[in-house]
Amino acid sequence: MKIIDKYILKRYIVTFVVMLLMFIPIGIVIDVAEKINKILETKVPFSAVAIYYLDFIVYFANLLFPIFLFLSVIWFTSKLANNTEIIAILSSGISFTRFLRPYIIGATMVSLFALIMGFFLVPKASKGFNDFRYTYLKNNPEVRQNSNVFRQISDDEFIYVSNFNSISQTAFNFTLEKFDKEKLNYKITANRIKWNEKDSTYTMFNYQKRTVGLNGDILEKAEKRDTVFNFDLEDLTPVVYIAETLTLTELTKFIEKEKARGNGNIDTYLVVLYRKYSLPVTAFILTIIAVSVSSMKRRGGMGVNLAIGIVIAFTFIFFDKIFGTMAEKSSISPFVAVWFPNVVFGILAFYLLRNAKR
Repeated sequence: MKIIDKYILKRYIVTFVVMLLMFIPIGIVIDVAEKINKILETKVPFSAVAIYYLDFIVYFANLLFPIFLFLSVIWFTSKLANNTEIIAILSSGISFTRFLRPYIIGATMVSLFALIMGFFLVPKASKGFNDFRYTYLKNNPEVRQNSNVFRQISDDEFIYVSNFNSISQTAFNFTLEKFDKEKLNYKITANRIKWNEKDSTYTMFNYQKRTVGLNGDILEKAEKRDTVFNFDLEDLTPVVYIAETLTLTELTKFIEKEKARGNGNIDTYLVVLYRKYSLPVTAFILTIIAVSVSSMKRRGGMGVNLAIGIVIAFTFIFFDKIFGTMAEKSSISPFVAVWFPNVVFGILAFYLLRNAKR
């Protein structure tokens, strides 16, 4: 690696780290100002708050790392351009493509780090971040999918509840169907079913079981019955943000399991999975765009480059959020929704790079 590569690569990494160190405290201050009243009202333990903000740092940095990277590349490349360092480099016979090499090396290093973080560290931070919000700040049962939950709990067993109260841990209009191949074996229904945490059992009210027989059905009834099922509370009330809290291996297995169960939220989970892979690619695309935009010395100086960069950054965020929501709420493919912004901005990167070379 030549001196110029080391020089640019050092600026790339240092500026990115400084950008993170500048904006993360700002994010913490804003978050504290927004939540301090609620934290004091609910008397949240200091240790829980401290752990929450450690998780917040990882969550916040991962969420906005492409934007921080983009702005940091624009910042230090614009300084190089304003100091005519880029003109000197290119005038020495180095091609623009060769000039890009340390940027690509830097993007590779940052992307690998982000990939490992997204696979292993970010899920743990996301769990702590979301659990704190819903435990201490929201006290909101909407964190769980409470209405019309239909689940396949095994190859031949299906359960359904019309709604679930997470405070009393009671489900309503419960149904369990057991099949033998394609033939119904028996069906259990109850007006209510309550989870008993002490002994991990369920209490069913207005219990009824119909067993299908060759010579007629056998009907069993009881006002109240305690029993054990081979499903747990999470099967009745899947957590909305659970996909964010799983490592790559856990998430892959979870999606396969939920597909077999016929879960209607599969697209939401797939969006989380595909974003783990698309985020590092985003780093490369935004790096190329940032270099292409800021390598030219402009009359307005660094401010013009930053203004252009901010517009592009917020346009990217807009595309990413819109298509992510469309994948979760409409019939659009999660794979297409996650990768479409990268494709669009990849084309933009190619166009800007060609103009920059000229």
